[in-house]
Amino acid sequence: MWKRKTGFTKFVNDIPLNYKFFMIYIVGVLLPILLLNLLFMDRMSGLIREREDQNLEISLERARKDIHDFIDGGVAVSHALNTDKTLYEMLDRTYKDPLDFYAAFDEQLRNRVSSYIPVNNQILQIGIFTENTTIVPGGNYHIIDQEVRESDWYRMWEESKASVMVAAYRAKQASNQTLTAPYLSVIEKMDYFDYYGTFDKLLRIDIDLSRIYDVIARERDYLNLFLVNENNEVIMSTEGGYQRVVSTSEGYPKFTPDSGDSRSMGPYEVAIGTAKYVKGWRLIGVPQGNRVTKAMLDMRLYVGFLAAAITLITSVFIYVMLRSYNYRVKRLSRHMQKVTNEKFDLIRIDEGRDEIGGLIRNFNIMTSRINSLINNVYKLEIQKKSLEMERVRAELNFLQSQMNPHFLFNTLNAILVVCTKNQYTDVTDIIKSLSKLLRRLLSWQEDLVPVEEEMRFIEMYLKIEKFRFRDKFEFQCEIDDEALRYKIPKMSIQPLVENACKHGIQAAEGLGLVRIKAFVAEGRLRIVISDNGIGMETGRLRELILSVRNENASGSSIGIRNVYRRLELYYDDQVRFDIASRPNEGTTVSFDIPIRLLEHQNDEDRGNVDGV
Repeated sequence: MWKRKTGFTKFVNDIPLNYKFFMIYIVGVLLPILLLNLLFMDRMSGLIREREDQNLEISLERARKDIHDFIDGGVAVSHALNTDKTLYEMLDRTYKDPLDFYAAFDEQLRNRVSSYIPVNNQILQIGIFTENTTIVPGGNYHIIDQEVRESDWYRMWEESKASVMVAAYRAKQASNQTLTAPYLSVIEKMDYFDYYGTFDKLLRIDIDLSRIYDVIARERDYLNLFLVNENNEVIMSTEGGYQRVVSTSEGYPKFTPDSGDSRSMGPYEVAIGTAKYVKGWRLIGVPQGNRVTKAMLDMRLYVGFLAAAITLITSVFIYVMLRSYNYRVKRLSRHMQKVTNEKFDLIRIDEGRDEIGGLIRNFNIMTSRINSLINNVYKLEIQKKSLEMERVRAELNFLQSQMNPHFLFNTLNAILVVCTKNQYTDVTDIIKSLSKLLRRLLSWQEDLVPVEEEMRFIEMYLKIEKFRFRDKFEFQCEIDDEALRYKIPKMSIQPLVENACKHGIQAAEGLGLVRIKAFVAEGRLRIVISDNGIGMETGRLRELILSVRNENASGSSIGIRNVYRRLELYYDDQVRFDIASRPNEGTTVSFDIPIRLLEHQNDEDRGNVDGV
């Protein structure tokens, strides 16, 4: 008897071989390649984005540092000039006439300011503005007149009320006074020496915007940079530059998110510095969207090509391998089908040296031997098997015939004794139960019956015993629903119950209790019959066990020995039969059978049983 496979295993076994190979290829090869490549692509996309983020941050920081160095260089020059005592003295002197000024200019002022420009090449020009009208304006020295006071840079400095500031503004061009040009200047009040305060003095250092733009343009491969002042005005940008000449009525444009490319990953922003004179100044970078897109496209093309190459190579390899397997297995299957029709043809192909080749060679050997022995050994074996089955059937019938008269005899004797002793006239119920028992014994044609049907028989028997023993006897049946439909040899439980009543509780004092359990545990059907009777000594128990297992033994243990023998004939050594007993504590007899060896009653058969 074998366990029939159901569910997923049956579904897999029913799939044709070609479809199985196709599913192996899809699930085992193609799908993992696609998933791995998708995961790899997703991971690489993340790495590319992380790398681009790092490059963008490095680019932004590099540009910020260079611009900050340019401005700090201008501030350093401004501080150096602001602490030049001789310069203060020359600017605070009142000159008699222009000749007097030119003499002092040649002696002290000519190269005093311009000497800083070659060393600090980011400085476009340096201008000193003073209210000393005795100075002749020109070169680096200027008079603070009404025109200067009305200029943008001067108003910005007055409004800021800071000693040092960085200002972005527009001033009139020398070549065309109607147009303005952008400037970025460091403006500082010259008030370092209090005793040279006769005239107000201002220092203005103009930063070369072309140098700053070179820094911004240098990073165009990574970012579109925007230099923004404290008022959120764009001083210059990678695309807009700084050389746009406009009328004085126009100002710098405001920075908005739309100023960048809508395809970008979002702006990056960093402060130019922490000093007060650059407070609010920022460098904003908008990433070049096409750079990241190109990197992602290159990565996808590479991964796609790699996946296609791997898929092609593995597909060809698997096709070659599986074709060899599939062809030989199909040939083997066709010839095995012929064997079922008693056609023992040999498989004449190149078998190969693998397992399938060995299987084909063994099949050829097997078919050759079967073909030669079919008329001799096989027919003789069939005859032997038939004789053996007849012998087993005869032995089972003999064992059954031993038990039925024995049970009937005891039952009739019990009724006779009770009726004689108590002078009963109405024994309708007990006679009905006995009638049902006899009818069931006569109609039982099957060797195997469900546990449910066996338990109905036991309950009828126990009712008779209850009638016999009256208040001295009780019984309990604990049967799991799962165990009811499994089939066991008929009359496998009743002799054990009868033995418990006769030898267990009949001679015991007090209330006798017989308990019957049937349940499924650990893949086995377990039947337990126990009583609380007189039990038996260890020596008597050992003799009983030996007697049960001895085929030629006789005596009072015939009922237990018959049950054990029938179970052994049906299930060989797979059945477990056990007897346990202690004096004055009762006896327990149990057996269990693997479920895989048992038949299961279907619903239709159960209906037939219920109708009996």
